[in-house]
Amino acid sequence: MYKLYLFLRWPVTLGLIVALSILAFKPQLAMQWGLISAPPQKAQQSQPPSDEPSSYARAVSKASASVVNIYTQKATQIRRNPMYKDPYFRRYYDSSDVPGQNRLMSARGSGVIVTDTGYILTSNHLVDGVNAIVVALQDGRNAKAELKGVNQESDLAILKIDLDNLTPVSFGNVNTVRVGDVVLAIGNPFGLGQTVTQGIISATGRRGLNISKYENFIQTDAAINPGNSGGALIDSEGNLLGINTANLDETGYTGGIGFAIPVDIAIQTLNDIIEFGRVIRGWLGVKGFNLNEQIAQRFSLESKAGMLITDVDNDSPADKAGLKPGDIITRINNQQISNGNWGVQEIAESRPGDKVSIEYLRKGLLQVIEVVLASPPLA
Repeated sequence: MYKLYLFLRWPVTLGLIVALSILAFKPQLAMQWGLISAPPQKAQQSQPPSDEPSSYARAVSKASASVVNIYTQKATQIRRNPMYKDPYFRRYYDSSDVPGQNRLMSARGSGVIVTDTGYILTSNHLVDGVNAIVVALQDGRNAKAELKGVNQESDLAILKIDLDNLTPVSFGNVNTVRVGDVVLAIGNPFGLGQTVTQGIISATGRRGLNISKYENFIQTDAAINPGNSGGALIDSEGNLLGINTANLDETGYTGGIGFAIPVDIAIQTLNDIIEFGRVIRGWLGVKGFNLNEQIAQRFSLESKAGMLITDVDNDSPADKAGLKPGDIITRINNQQISNGNWGVQEIAESRPGDKVSIEYLRKGLLQVIEVVLASPPLA
């Protein structure tokens, strides 16, 4: 046995030395021969989820069933061509162009189902003066629509259809809207059928565009082309933020500046028309005009922001609160009146019974009063 030990000790020792060398300097070869196992792989760290979805299909699917296509017909009288009086030229006129006859003109637009009982929000300019309104749903059904009421000052109209199994849109919170938020416009541009365009919110509270009397628009670069009027502007979750109303280009083709009426104004119009049959606005009872540089200098004012009161209606909320001609309203509810029309709109968008704070100047002294608004007198 001792002789066997002497015989094997050097080969065994040499083998151990070689094995240790391979482990130290060639671990890959040791793993290949199965001498050692591969070290466990480190778990890959998952990337944090992105704030923005890679697809808006879920939002579109949620809202699209609530967006309808609207088709209208309006009778317009054909204008008399001066040459019609000439017997020679009359033989060349189309019999359908005889002066005095009415021709039906068709138009297309969009609307949004807002209740499961069939109320639809759309643009007033789309249905103003029309003879017939037909609504086409995404599921292929059609229905005649009844015009229930309008808000001309804000270019809104309320329609009603009599169909079952309707899908009303869900409302978003316009007060949380931020410039840069992703939005989607759903409508019927150029009569193509339901179409979706995507963009961002470019601005909020846009005024002074002369699109409607009372303006407080959401501005977006989502394409709003002819036929999109009355359609839905939704957020990335599929909630309604506004009713698409217009674009900036007078030709009707826009390169990225469109406007929508905020959903809170639209809902207020809807509720008023359902409950009262008309839009109910707050009333202060003053008349006036915007300050200009000359008036500001006359009253020694540092700023020309405000509205000069020229008349106060008897027994009006303004009269009861003590406002007088010559007073200059500078703020309403702590919002600076940089334009007198904006001040009128601030009152008009309030409700009868609302209490508003009015800051005004009288003989150089700044004063603040609270006024309870009333309903405007019926004309």
